[in-house]
Amino acid sequence: MADNSEAHIATVDVLTLLLHNQHSLAAAIEELALWAKSTGSSEAHENAITALETLDVNASAITAGILKLRQ
Repeated sequence: MADNSEAHIATVDVLTLLLHNQHSLAAAIEELALWAKSTGSSEAHENAITALETLDVNASAITAGILKLRQ
């Protein structure tokens, strides 16, 4: 089994990759939101915007956690 520092580094690295995935998903959802708005689907657009807001809040918390773990 890896020692504690190796496990710590692996954990932070995995969290960083998950954060990158979250940013990619947010970009895709933003594109879909813009497309929905352009086609007149205001309800789908609003739902996508709500999802983006949640992703943004969570991304900020994850980023703060990663920075704290990397200290």
